[in-house]
Amino acid sequence: MIMKNLDKTDFKVVVKTPSRLHFTLIDLNGEAGRVDGGIGVALNYPGVKIEVNQTSCVGVKIEGFRKDLALNFAETFLKHYNLKPSVDIKIIEDIPEHVGLGSGTQLALAVAKCLAEVYGINADVRRFAEIMGRGGTSGIGVAAFEGGGFILDGGHSFGKGKQKESFLPSHFSKASPAPLLARYHLPEDWFFVICIPKVKRKVFGLYEVEVFKKYCPISAEEVCKLTRIILMKVLPSIVERDIEGLGLALTEIQSIGFKKIEVQLQHEIVKELIRWMSQGEAYGAGLSSFGPTVYGLVKGIKKAEKLVEKVKNFLVEREVKGEVFYTNTNNVGAEVFRIKLP
Repeated sequence: MIMKNLDKTDFKVVVKTPSRLHFTLIDLNGEAGRVDGGIGVALNYPGVKIEVNQTSCVGVKIEGFRKDLALNFAETFLKHYNLKPSVDIKIIEDIPEHVGLGSGTQLALAVAKCLAEVYGINADVRRFAEIMGRGGTSGIGVAAFEGGGFILDGGHSFGKGKQKESFLPSHFSKASPAPLLARYHLPEDWFFVICIPKVKRKVFGLYEVEVFKKYCPISAEEVCKLTRIILMKVLPSIVERDIEGLGLALTEIQSIGFKKIEVQLQHEIVKELIRWMSQGEAYGAGLSSFGPTVYGLVKGIKKAEKLVEKVKNFLVEREVKGEVFYTNTNNVGAEVFRIKLP
Protein backbone atom coordinates (compact mmCIF):
# COMPACT_ATOMS: atom_id res chain seq x y z
CA MET A 1 0.00 0.00 0.00
CA ILE A 2 1.37 3.42 -0.99
CA MET A 3 0.79 6.76 0.76
CA LYS A 4 1.13 9.94 -1.30
CA ASN A 5 0.84 13.71 -0.88
CA LEU A 6 0.59 13.77 2.91
CA ASP A 7 -0.38 17.09 4.43
CA LYS A 8 -1.26 18.24 7.94
CA THR A 9 -3.83 20.83 6.81
CA ASP A 10 -7.50 20.24 5.99
CA PHE A 11 -7.69 17.49 3.42
CA LYS A 12 -9.75 14.88 1.71
CA VAL A 13 -8.54 11.30 1.45
CA VAL A 14 -8.59 9.34 -1.81
CA VAL A 15 -8.01 5.58 -1.93
CA LYS A 16 -7.57 3.61 -5.14
CA THR A 17 -7.56 -0.19 -4.84
CA PRO A 18 -6.72 -3.13 -7.09
CA SER A 19 -9.13 -5.94 -7.87
CA ARG A 20 -8.02 -9.57 -7.73
CA LEU A 21 -8.18 -12.93 -9.45
CA HIS A 22 -8.61 -15.83 -7.05
CA PHE A 23 -6.97 -18.83 -8.68
CA THR A 24 -7.93 -21.49 -6.13
CA LEU A 25 -8.45 -22.41 -2.51
CA ILE A 26 -5.90 -25.01 -1.49
CA ASP A 27 -7.12 -27.21 1.37
CA LEU A 28 -10.78 -27.80 2.07
CA ASN A 29 -10.05 -31.15 3.69
CA GLY A 30 -8.82 -30.14 7.13
CA GLU A 31 -7.02 -33.32 8.18
CA ALA A 32 -3.74 -31.42 8.53
CA GLY A 33 -5.29 -29.05 11.07
CA ARG A 34 -5.65 -26.13 8.67
CA VAL A 35 -8.13 -25.20 5.96
CA ASP A 36 -8.48 -22.70 3.14
CA GLY A 37 -5.20 -21.22 1.95
CA GLY A 38 -5.10 -19.91 -1.57
CA ILE A 39 -3.30 -18.32 -4.47
CA GLY A 40 -4.29 -15.29 -6.50
CA VAL A 41 -3.09 -12.06 -8.04
CA ALA A 42 -3.89 -8.36 -7.68
CA LEU A 43 -4.98 -6.55 -10.84
CA ASN A 44 -4.46 -2.94 -11.89
CA TYR A 45 -7.95 -2.80 -13.41
CA PRO A 46 -10.73 -2.62 -12.42
CA GLY A 47 -10.49 -1.04 -9.00
CA VAL A 48 -12.38 0.90 -6.37
CA LYS A 49 -11.64 4.61 -6.11
CA ILE A 50 -13.27 6.58 -3.33
CA GLU A 51 -12.78 9.93 -1.66
CA VAL A 52 -13.79 10.96 1.84
CA ASN A 53 -13.72 14.25 3.70
CA GLN A 54 -14.95 15.25 7.12
CA THR A 55 -17.77 17.81 7.28
CA SER A 56 -19.49 19.95 9.90
CA CYS A 57 -22.80 18.19 9.22
CA VAL A 58 -23.90 15.18 11.24
CA GLY A 59 -24.32 11.98 9.25
CA VAL A 60 -22.78 10.04 6.41
CA LYS A 61 -23.45 11.24 2.88
CA ILE A 62 -22.77 8.71 0.09
CA GLU A 63 -22.50 9.37 -3.64
CA GLY A 64 -21.69 7.02 -6.50
CA PHE A 65 -21.64 3.24 -6.82
CA ARG A 66 -23.03 0.72 -4.30
CA LYS A 67 -24.20 3.42 -1.91
CA ASP A 68 -26.10 1.10 0.44
CA LEU A 69 -23.15 -1.27 0.88
CA ALA A 70 -20.68 1.59 1.32
CA LEU A 71 -22.96 3.13 3.95
CA ASN A 72 -23.11 -0.19 5.78
CA PHE A 73 -19.31 -0.44 5.79
CA ALA A 74 -18.95 3.16 6.97
CA GLU A 75 -21.44 2.69 9.80
CA THR A 76 -19.68 -0.51 10.90
CA PHE A 77 -16.34 1.30 11.08
CA LEU A 78 -17.68 4.41 12.83
CA LYS A 79 -19.61 2.35 15.38
CA HIS A 80 -16.57 0.20 16.16
CA TYR A 81 -14.44 3.24 16.99
CA ASN A 82 -17.34 5.19 18.53
CA LEU A 83 -16.85 8.05 16.08
CA LYS A 84 -19.23 10.89 15.25
CA PRO A 85 -20.62 10.31 11.72
CA SER A 86 -19.75 13.52 9.87
CA VAL A 87 -18.29 12.55 6.49
CA ASP A 88 -18.97 12.74 2.78
CA ILE A 89 -18.04 9.63 0.81
CA LYS A 90 -17.90 9.50 -2.97
CA ILE A 91 -17.37 6.21 -4.84
CA ILE A 92 -15.84 7.33 -8.12
CA GLU A 93 -14.80 3.99 -9.64
CA ASP A 94 -15.94 0.49 -8.79
CA ILE A 95 -15.41 -3.22 -9.42
CA PRO A 96 -18.29 -5.26 -10.88
CA GLU A 97 -20.12 -7.01 -8.07
CA HIS A 98 -20.58 -10.80 -7.70
CA VAL A 99 -18.39 -11.75 -10.68
CA GLY A 100 -15.28 -13.14 -8.93
CA LEU A 101 -13.07 -10.04 -8.78
CA GLY A 102 -13.26 -9.40 -5.03
CA SER A 103 -15.38 -6.24 -5.10
CA GLY A 104 -16.71 -6.50 -1.54
CA THR A 105 -13.36 -6.71 0.21
CA GLN A 106 -11.87 -3.85 -1.80
CA LEU A 107 -14.80 -1.52 -1.10
CA ALA A 108 -14.82 -2.44 2.60
CA LEU A 109 -11.10 -1.81 3.01
CA ALA A 110 -11.19 1.37 0.93
CA VAL A 111 -13.94 2.81 3.15
CA ALA A 112 -12.10 1.75 6.30
CA LYS A 113 -8.76 3.18 5.16
CA CYS A 114 -10.28 6.50 4.11
CA LEU A 115 -12.15 6.90 7.38
CA ALA A 116 -9.06 5.95 9.37
CA GLU A 117 -7.04 8.66 7.64
CA VAL A 118 -9.76 11.27 8.12
CA TYR A 119 -10.20 10.48 11.83
CA GLY A 120 -6.51 9.89 12.55
CA ILE A 121 -6.78 6.20 13.44
CA ASN A 122 -3.57 4.20 13.18
CA ALA A 123 -4.14 0.49 12.50
CA ASP A 124 -3.00 -1.96 9.87
CA VAL A 125 -5.03 -3.33 6.96
CA ARG A 126 -5.58 -6.69 8.63
CA ARG A 127 -7.17 -5.06 11.65
CA PHE A 128 -9.50 -3.14 9.35
CA ALA A 129 -10.39 -6.40 7.58
CA GLU A 130 -11.36 -7.95 10.92
CA ILE A 131 -13.55 -4.97 11.79
CA MET A 132 -15.25 -5.05 8.40
CA GLY A 133 -15.70 -8.84 8.44
CA ARG A 134 -13.52 -9.64 5.44
CA GLY A 135 -10.90 -12.31 4.72
CA GLY A 136 -12.48 -15.09 6.78
CA THR A 137 -11.77 -17.76 4.16
CA SER A 138 -9.57 -16.32 1.42
CA GLY A 139 -6.75 -13.97 2.33
CA ILE A 140 -6.09 -12.92 -1.28
CA GLY A 141 -8.25 -9.79 -1.31
CA VAL A 142 -6.82 -8.41 1.93
CA ALA A 143 -3.24 -9.11 0.81
CA ALA A 144 -3.98 -7.58 -2.61
CA PHE A 145 -5.06 -4.34 -0.93
CA GLU A 146 -2.07 -4.53 1.41
CA GLY A 147 0.68 -4.92 -1.19
CA GLY A 148 -0.47 -6.35 -4.50
CA GLY A 149 1.42 -8.98 -6.51
CA PHE A 150 0.98 -12.72 -6.77
CA ILE A 151 -0.14 -13.95 -3.35
CA LEU A 152 0.00 -17.23 -1.44
CA ASP A 153 -1.87 -17.30 1.87
CA GLY A 154 -1.74 -19.90 4.64
CA GLY A 155 -5.39 -20.39 5.54
CA HIS A 156 -6.72 -20.95 9.06
CA SER A 157 -6.34 -23.40 11.92
CA PHE A 158 -9.17 -25.93 11.87
CA GLY A 159 -10.97 -27.93 14.53
CA LYS A 160 -12.86 -27.47 17.77
CA GLY A 161 -11.81 -24.22 19.42
CA LYS A 162 -9.66 -23.21 16.43
CA GLN A 163 -10.01 -20.27 14.03
CA LYS A 164 -12.56 -22.26 12.02
CA GLU A 165 -14.67 -25.24 13.01
CA SER A 166 -16.51 -25.67 9.71
CA PHE A 167 -16.12 -25.00 5.99
CA LEU A 168 -17.50 -21.56 5.11
CA PRO A 169 -17.08 -18.92 2.37
CA SER A 170 -15.42 -15.64 3.36
CA HIS A 171 -18.60 -13.59 3.72
CA PHE A 172 -19.98 -15.97 6.35
CA SER A 173 -16.78 -16.67 8.26
CA LYS A 174 -15.67 -14.68 11.30
CA ALA A 175 -12.07 -15.90 11.17
CA SER A 176 -9.23 -13.38 10.98
CA PRO A 177 -7.54 -12.82 7.61
CA ALA A 178 -5.16 -15.63 6.65
CA PRO A 179 -1.40 -15.11 7.04
CA LEU A 180 0.61 -14.11 3.99
CA LEU A 181 3.12 -16.85 3.11
CA ALA A 182 4.58 -15.41 -0.09
CA ARG A 183 4.24 -12.40 -2.36
CA TYR A 184 5.89 -12.10 -5.77
CA HIS A 185 5.86 -9.28 -8.30
CA LEU A 186 4.84 -10.41 -11.78
CA PRO A 187 6.40 -8.84 -14.90
CA GLU A 188 4.59 -5.81 -16.31
CA ASP A 189 4.31 -7.45 -19.73
CA TRP A 190 2.38 -10.46 -18.39
CA PHE A 191 -1.25 -9.64 -19.06
CA PHE A 192 -4.51 -11.22 -18.04
CA VAL A 193 -7.29 -11.05 -20.60
CA ILE A 194 -10.47 -10.87 -18.55
CA CYS A 195 -13.90 -11.90 -19.78
CA ILE A 196 -17.01 -11.36 -17.68
CA PRO A 197 -19.79 -13.09 -19.65
CA LYS A 198 -23.24 -11.77 -18.90
CA VAL A 199 -24.66 -15.01 -17.57
CA LYS A 200 -26.43 -15.60 -14.31
CA ARG A 201 -23.99 -16.21 -11.49
CA LYS A 202 -25.09 -19.49 -9.97
CA VAL A 203 -23.14 -19.45 -6.72
CA PHE A 204 -23.25 -16.61 -4.20
CA GLY A 205 -24.88 -15.74 -0.91
CA LEU A 206 -26.55 -18.53 1.04
CA TYR A 207 -26.22 -20.96 -1.87
CA GLU A 208 -22.44 -20.56 -1.60
CA VAL A 209 -22.71 -21.76 2.01
CA GLU A 210 -24.67 -24.80 0.81
CA VAL A 211 -21.98 -25.58 -1.78
CA PHE A 212 -19.31 -25.63 0.94
CA LYS A 213 -21.49 -27.90 3.09
CA LYS A 214 -22.26 -30.27 0.22
CA TYR A 215 -18.80 -30.72 -1.28
CA CYS A 216 -16.48 -30.37 1.71
CA PRO A 217 -14.33 -31.97 2.86
CA ILE A 218 -12.43 -32.40 -0.39
CA SER A 219 -10.42 -35.63 -0.52
CA ALA A 220 -6.90 -35.51 0.90
CA GLU A 221 -5.62 -37.00 -2.37
CA GLU A 222 -6.98 -34.04 -4.36
CA VAL A 223 -5.53 -31.55 -1.89
CA CYS A 224 -2.11 -33.22 -2.06
CA LYS A 225 -2.18 -33.12 -5.86
CA LEU A 226 -3.09 -29.44 -5.88
CA THR A 227 -0.45 -28.58 -3.28
CA ARG A 228 2.21 -30.29 -5.35
CA ILE A 229 1.22 -28.30 -8.44
CA ILE A 230 1.42 -25.03 -6.51
CA LEU A 231 4.74 -25.83 -4.87
CA MET A 232 6.48 -27.49 -7.82
CA LYS A 233 4.90 -25.75 -10.82
CA VAL A 234 3.22 -22.43 -9.99
CA LEU A 235 5.81 -20.95 -7.63
CA PRO A 236 8.92 -22.03 -9.57
CA SER A 237 7.39 -20.70 -12.79
CA ILE A 238 6.89 -17.31 -11.17
CA VAL A 239 10.39 -17.17 -9.68
CA GLU A 240 11.99 -18.28 -12.97
CA ARG A 241 9.74 -15.97 -15.04
CA ASP A 242 8.38 -18.95 -16.99
CA ILE A 243 5.01 -17.72 -18.25
CA GLU A 244 4.36 -20.91 -20.21
CA GLY A 245 4.88 -23.05 -17.12
CA LEU A 246 2.60 -20.82 -15.06
CA GLY A 247 -0.12 -20.92 -17.70
CA LEU A 248 -0.04 -24.71 -17.93
CA ALA A 249 -0.24 -25.01 -14.13
CA LEU A 250 -3.19 -22.62 -13.88
CA THR A 251 -5.06 -24.59 -16.54
CA GLU A 252 -4.32 -27.87 -14.74
CA ILE A 253 -5.73 -26.47 -11.49
CA GLN A 254 -9.20 -26.09 -13.08
CA SER A 255 -9.79 -29.85 -12.82
CA ILE A 256 -8.55 -30.39 -9.26
CA GLY A 257 -10.03 -30.08 -5.77
CA PHE A 258 -12.52 -27.37 -4.89
CA LYS A 259 -11.71 -25.43 -8.08
CA LYS A 260 -13.08 -28.38 -10.06
CA ILE A 261 -16.36 -27.98 -8.16
CA GLU A 262 -16.43 -24.22 -8.81
CA VAL A 263 -15.95 -24.83 -12.54
CA GLN A 264 -18.55 -27.61 -12.69
CA LEU A 265 -21.19 -25.26 -11.24
CA GLN A 266 -20.70 -22.66 -13.99
CA HIS A 267 -22.81 -21.85 -17.02
CA GLU A 268 -21.76 -23.92 -20.06
CA ILE A 269 -20.48 -20.78 -21.80
CA VAL A 270 -18.01 -20.23 -18.96
CA LYS A 271 -16.68 -23.79 -19.16
CA GLU A 272 -16.41 -23.59 -22.94
CA LEU A 273 -14.57 -20.26 -22.71
CA ILE A 274 -11.96 -21.69 -20.32
CA ARG A 275 -11.30 -24.61 -22.68
CA TRP A 276 -11.22 -22.34 -25.74
CA MET A 277 -8.80 -19.82 -24.20
CA SER A 278 -6.43 -22.47 -22.82
CA GLN A 279 -6.26 -24.26 -26.18
CA GLY A 280 -5.77 -21.08 -28.21
CA GLU A 281 -3.85 -17.82 -27.78
CA ALA A 282 -3.43 -17.98 -23.99
CA TYR A 283 -0.66 -19.76 -22.11
CA GLY A 284 -3.32 -20.84 -19.66
CA ALA A 285 -6.85 -19.99 -18.55
CA GLY A 286 -9.17 -20.43 -15.62
CA LEU A 287 -12.06 -19.30 -13.48
CA SER A 288 -11.66 -16.64 -10.80
CA SER A 289 -13.31 -17.60 -7.52
CA PHE A 290 -16.93 -18.68 -8.17
CA GLY A 291 -16.97 -16.75 -11.46
CA PRO A 292 -18.29 -16.09 -13.94
CA THR A 293 -15.06 -14.18 -14.65
CA VAL A 294 -12.64 -16.13 -16.85
CA TYR A 295 -9.00 -15.13 -17.34
CA GLY A 296 -6.37 -15.99 -19.93
CA LEU A 297 -2.64 -15.38 -19.47
CA VAL A 298 -0.58 -13.85 -22.31
CA LYS A 299 2.66 -11.93 -22.79
CA GLY A 300 2.80 -8.49 -24.39
CA ILE A 301 0.20 -5.86 -25.23
CA LYS A 302 -0.19 -6.96 -28.86
CA LYS A 303 -1.10 -10.51 -27.86
CA ALA A 304 -3.42 -9.18 -25.17
CA GLU A 305 -5.21 -6.94 -27.67
CA LYS A 306 -5.45 -9.79 -30.16
CA LEU A 307 -6.96 -12.17 -27.62
CA VAL A 308 -9.44 -9.52 -26.43
CA GLU A 309 -10.80 -9.25 -29.99
CA LYS A 310 -10.99 -13.02 -30.35
CA VAL A 311 -12.86 -13.38 -27.06
CA LYS A 312 -15.30 -10.68 -28.13
CA ASN A 313 -15.94 -12.62 -31.35
CA PHE A 314 -16.36 -15.78 -29.30
CA LEU A 315 -19.17 -14.13 -27.35
CA VAL A 316 -20.81 -12.66 -30.45
CA GLU A 317 -20.83 -16.02 -32.21
CA ARG A 318 -22.63 -17.54 -29.22
CA GLU A 319 -24.96 -14.56 -28.83
CA VAL A 320 -23.72 -13.87 -25.32
CA LYS A 321 -23.07 -10.37 -24.03
CA GLY A 322 -20.15 -9.59 -21.78
CA GLU A 323 -17.23 -7.36 -20.91
CA VAL A 324 -13.74 -8.15 -22.21
CA PHE A 325 -10.53 -6.29 -21.40
CA TYR A 326 -6.91 -6.85 -20.47
CA THR A 327 -4.88 -5.75 -17.49
CA ASN A 328 -1.65 -6.60 -15.73
CA THR A 329 -0.60 -7.22 -12.14
CA ASN A 330 -0.84 -4.52 -9.52
CA ASN A 331 2.44 -4.92 -7.64
CA VAL A 332 1.94 -2.19 -5.02
CA GLY A 333 -1.53 -2.63 -3.54
CA ALA A 334 -3.90 0.21 -2.70
CA GLU A 335 -2.75 3.80 -3.09
CA VAL A 336 -3.71 6.40 -0.51
CA PHE A 337 -3.65 10.15 -1.19
CA ARG A 338 -4.24 13.10 1.09
CA ILE A 339 -5.29 16.10 -0.97
CA LYS A 340 -5.47 19.59 0.45
CA LEU A 341 -8.89 21.18 0.31
CA PRO A 342 -9.21 24.67 -1.19
